[in-house]
Amino acid sequence: MSKRDYYEVLGVKRGTGADDLKKAYRKLAMETHPDRNPGNAEAEARFKEINEAYDVLKDDQKRAAYDQFGHAAFEGGRGGAGPGAAGFGFDFSSSFADVFDDLFGDVLGGGRRGGGQGRNNRGADLRHNLEISLEDAYAGVKTNIKVPTSVQCESCNGMGAEAGSKPVNCRTCNGAGKVRAQQGFFTIERTCPTCGGAGRTIDKPCRPCGGAGRVTREKTLQVQIPAGVEDGTRIRLTAEGEAGIRGGSPGDLYIFLSVKPHALFQREGADLLCRVPISMATAALGGSIEVPGLDGKRTKVTIPPGTQTGRQFRLRGKGMPVLRSDQFGELYIQTFVETPMNLTAKQKELLAEFEKAGTAETNPESSGFFSKVMEFFAGDGGKS
Repeated sequence: MSKRDYYEVLGVKRGTGADDLKKAYRKLAMETHPDRNPGNAEAEARFKEINEAYDVLKDDQKRAAYDQFGHAAFEGGRGGAGPGAAGFGFDFSSSFADVFDDLFGDVLGGGRRGGGQGRNNRGADLRHNLEISLEDAYAGVKTNIKVPTSVQCESCNGMGAEAGSKPVNCRTCNGAGKVRAQQGFFTIERTCPTCGGAGRTIDKPCRPCGGAGRVTREKTLQVQIPAGVEDGTRIRLTAEGEAGIRGGSPGDLYIFLSVKPHALFQREGADLLCRVPISMATAALGGSIEVPGLDGKRTKVTIPPGTQTGRQFRLRGKGMPVLRSDQFGELYIQTFVETPMNLTAKQKELLAEFEKAGTAETNPESSGFFSKVMEFFAGDGGKS
């Protein structure tokens, strides 16, 4: 039975680029894969045919020979067999490996891409929680932190081998960092279990670090906290995480900031709110108060006569700095009228006289409310 044209098998035209060729192959391979078509001999045959076609067309030399001589270029070799008349052979596992990650991801652990040396040796990222005051968040601050972590072993310079010796190629994978395993009729690769993907092993491990190339230490770092940071801000210190195993690159350190609650100010983004008590007399007659700011300065606020609880006064530019800018939020002063307590007999007498002399004009809110109450009882709402 004559073979079908390879371009026809993959459903592409002559001259199709490598990316489009791979897309076409991937689609067909997923449709006809034996795992998706258990017991389907026709799908299995089609799957092998697709892989044979892709193995030729993905290789520039094989493709050139096929374009010139057709299937005759590979006479003497069947799909997956040894070299043919033209010096080419089919490598079924190689064809499927090109899209293995696309189909199955890293199911078997450690991806296929990248070399064996140190690919899994990167140090872990670390997290450090740091609490700062609202004043520090306002002004920005430099602070030192202590982080327990793994650092490079000085005895072996991170290589893990005893002085005078050095790592050797892994005998299991011959330095490749990965080994092949047969799965049915195709071959897959996975991380070498002996060297963990490093490609090398150590016959004489360094004693201080036990061959890991790193030891546990407490490291002191200086951190610059920028002005305007908010609760939950994350700062990354590159390469300040754990040292990599046997010379691997270090991880990063992530600092998560939390801002302590303040005794005077509540924060909302770049704005601040300060609740200030004022006396009944100041609220009624008017006056002035001094309020503090996070910049260390005092600001005078005029209280107009008749100020009620909940009234807000805005102080422009007295709030928090906006991160990485020259702008500032607002400071809102919210007043609440404090009811006098522990009155003397004289004070009670004066307040009683003041209450008797009160009119609807001096207490408009209460007068208006109780007028509505009287109307309520006089109307339908007063039925009993």
